Amino acid sequence: MRQKDFFEFKQFTICQQHAAMKVGTDSDLLGTLAAGGLRILDIGTGTGIIALMMAQRFPEAKITAVEIDDQAVMDAKLNFEQSPFSDRIELIHSSFQDYLASNPAAEFDCVVCNPPYFDKSTECPDLGRTRARHTSSLPFSVLVSGAYNLLKDEGVFSVCIPPEVLDDFTTECLLKGFWLQDNYQVKSMPHKPAKRYVLVHKKGKCVSPRAYTYCMRNADSSRSDWYKEQLKDFHLG
Repeated sequence: MRQKDFFEFKQFTICQQHAAMKVGTDSDLLGTLAAGGLRILDIGTGTGIIALMMAQRFPEAKITAVEIDDQAVMDAKLNFEQSPFSDRIELIHSSFQDYLASNPAAEFDCVVCNPPYFDKSTECPDLGRTRARHTSSLPFSVLVSGAYNLLKDEGVFSVCIPPEVLDDFTTECLLKGFWLQDNYQVKSMPHKPAKRYVLVHKKGKCVSPRAYTYCMRNADSSRSDWYKEQLKDFHLG
């Protein structure tokens, strides 16, 4: 197996030779900043990286990981089986829409998702990458409504999104009844605008949302102390 086909963490390894979307910054951010609970739903698990990071962070949690793409499911299944958390993660091969229809009474403490967010760019001829990247496979309205319906009262919904879809996504959350609890603005470097937003919305009233601004790298391009602290329990070296 080529080196780029796997990514080794301290407590588990991510094989990613089949999945369209590989380990990257979004998974680092969402996996370390997402709110947790005892029952966690990971929508669009891909290689399973977010589910595994949540399992490591929350040792008592039971996690359901839903994924539509055949190729990604191959990687996620292997990654879950070979991890020390295999008895706490259930992999469901399904679209989120079909999972929602089949499990209307499911109740979770938290939902996490690194959602597809391209809606105006040309879709990729690779079906797996299109599903992973484009909202045509999972529109924000369907994602937000489904997450709200599957959460317990006071449950939390965490996502990682780019700034260009921030207004659209937060509007959908407000229309559904979510309240913003935490807003993490993450910059690549101090002099640049936010590269990603990790948002935690609550199914319940939250009158004083918390706002944070962090940088992944210093002005000299070295990793910031904050980013190193976030990843110290996951990345090697």
